[in-house]
Amino acid sequence: MARGFDPNELMNQARKMKDQMARVQEQLKERVVEGSAGGGMVTVFVNGGSEVVGIKLKKDVVDPDDVSMLEDLIQVAVNDGLRKAQELSEQEMGKVTGGLGGLGGLF
Repeated sequence: MARGFDPNELMNQARKMKDQMARVQEQLKERVVEGSAGGGMVTVFVNGGSEVVGIKLKKDVVDPDDVSMLEDLIQVAVNDGLRKAQELSEQEMGKVTGGLGGLGGLF
């Protein structure tokens, strides 16, 4: 005898996936990636929750006569770190969703 569609089972599976995704999101906050610019003159540390958790500047990059260069390097490093954090998040969430992109918005 063939089983029919069971909406309760579907809801249970959706709830489990939502719980797994919440756990992964919390775990991602503990993981940190580095973004850098200027050959490592500026390094930004970003967690898997896309929060900047630290910035490191080499002494030589701080030039009071060229603040705009430092601002540009920081911007590039932050964007690099955020991109890497996003990639990490997508990779880890993909393990939960089985690569079904876009499901994160459903939960």
